Amino acid sequence: MSRGALNFVLLLAFLGSLGLHLATDRDLTQRNYEFMPEMVRSPAYETYAPNPNFENGITLQATQPGTIPRGPLPLHYEPTIEEAVRAGEELRNPFSAKDTDALARGAFVYKNYCSACHGPGGKGDGQVPQRGIPPPASLLAENAVEMKDGQMFHVLTYGWRNMPSPAPQVSRDDRWRVILYIRSLQKQAAGEKRP
Repeated sequence: MSRGALNFVLLLAFLGSLGLHLATDRDLTQRNYEFMPEMVRSPAYETYAPNPNFENGITLQATQPGTIPRGPLPLHYEPTIEEAVRAGEELRNPFSAKDTDALARGAFVYKNYCSACHGPGGKGDGQVPQRGIPPPASLLAENAVEMKDGQMFHVLTYGWRNMPSPAPQVSRDDRWRVILYIRSLQKQAAGEKRP
């Protein structure tokens, strides 16, 4: 096909599409045509509204036996000192101190989320307190060493005094792993204090 013939075919195609566009005479400020509008706007049911799709006729269905919930598990403690003490009595760390993978993950999470304030060794001498923010308590102090894992988990879940809760960024399992790492820092510091 010669170049002139190709240009003529392209011109015809352009004029044809322009003619179709003008022939439809639609309002260009409106959305395009919808061929299956039910898929775009499906009928939504409110939570407590009747629903003919279920045998019992209600939208909100009870969970089936054996169902495994998704998302974060609930923590049945309030953000109070009394509840922190109760958490210390009732909660146990699911990870063993001998679990090297959990300890390594705890060290990684501590470095990323905790060391800015608490410092690399847990002494409360991180970069943030050096810039004028009140320093956090040392994780190597006697009250932190005596704190039970469950109470420490409560603190990592709800925060404590000036410390905001890291729970939105740090998962439940990673909070337990950080506690493992803090315990290893405390053991290391106790070993250095002995003659």
